[in-house]
Amino acid sequence: MFSDLRPLPLDPLWALQNAHRDDPRPYKLNLGIGIYRDAHGHTPVLSAVQHAERHLAEAAPSKVYRPLSGNADFTAAMTRLLLGDHPPTLDRAVTVQTVGGTGALRTLADLIASAHPDATVWTSNPGYANHHPLMRAAGLLTAEYPWQDDGTGQTDLRPILGALGHAQPGDILLVQGCCHNPTGLDLTEESWHALAQHCQARGLIPLIDMAYQGLGQGLTEDAQGLRIMTRHLGTVLIAASCSKNMGLYCERTGTATVLVPHPREKPAVLSVLEGVARRTYSMPPEHGAAIAAALLHDPEPWHQELDTMRDRIRTVRAALGAALRAHHAPRDLLSIERHQGMFSLLPLTPHQMDTLREQHAIYGTREGRINIAGIPDDAITPLAQALVTVYGREVVGR
Repeated sequence: MFSDLRPLPLDPLWALQNAHRDDPRPYKLNLGIGIYRDAHGHTPVLSAVQHAERHLAEAAPSKVYRPLSGNADFTAAMTRLLLGDHPPTLDRAVTVQTVGGTGALRTLADLIASAHPDATVWTSNPGYANHHPLMRAAGLLTAEYPWQDDGTGQTDLRPILGALGHAQPGDILLVQGCCHNPTGLDLTEESWHALAQHCQARGLIPLIDMAYQGLGQGLTEDAQGLRIMTRHLGTVLIAASCSKNMGLYCERTGTATVLVPHPREKPAVLSVLEGVARRTYSMPPEHGAAIAAALLHDPEPWHQELDTMRDRIRTVRAALGAALRAHHAPRDLLSIERHQGMFSLLPLTPHQMDTLREQHAIYGTREGRINIAGIPDDAITPLAQALVTVYGREVVGR
């Protein structure tokens, strides 16, 4: 059966993880995978999560199978977190629990393939590396629109609208709702309105990827673009994750939400989403959803810890910017200061990123992405010095 089977190339991000793991240098720095680390380089379990887990252990609820759509308390609370307390919008929403945000994207891709198999999914370039594979695995075509700095640290809308001028009615616009991965560049409120109006005029359906809500400006502020879309448009798809903002990485906890133009369409959409779940994993895991439901039911302790994480990311970004200035960094590197969220895309070539890894034991993706949220305090100055050194060496060598 497997005599002619050839192994697939290792995913670049996990290849980077393996290389970091095997690197014997004690000062090595892993800025590849997107996880939050504290000042000492640790990824703690939130106190609110620990409290919820103790309560669950003491209550010892049954481990019987849950519904195909998942934990109803969790999905209802996540819908409100995403859409706000706006009954007309909530009445149009169908939400199911998924296996993380990645599972939400694949579930929605299968829904699109069932409803409109000829749709093309438009994703940003640069963008999240898994967007194209997830959509293509469902049999969908993909295309790209540019995501670039307008010179002020915001995303330039003009080339986006120019590229989307080639999209056809019924095509899907996959856009990250906040804290863009990998660039750290986000749309302004004005640009969100313009993008929503463009979708409305062209008959495009937005699929909003909400992987980092709360890690940019705040839970409400980071949902602003999503909520603008839902006010303008009848059909909106949303993939959400609890991995980053609740620290539930390995629990694989997320949701897929579909807003329909009329509530009467909800049963059909729900049946297809549940059918996808049934033939893929049957029903999602309960533990992470139960934790998240507890955090959403009594949100203040979680909000305080989320505020701490967000403030630390901002502090690290500012400190890195200051260290870069102290080492006389060029303007291109100082663009880090204008970004928000966990990631920044460095203006470095793949060769420069290789040099950063080989000579300085600093691991980022070859495309130039580094995880700002993963930099411990004692690594900020060495990182700044290494970035300036590698960038300057390349310039001199040209």
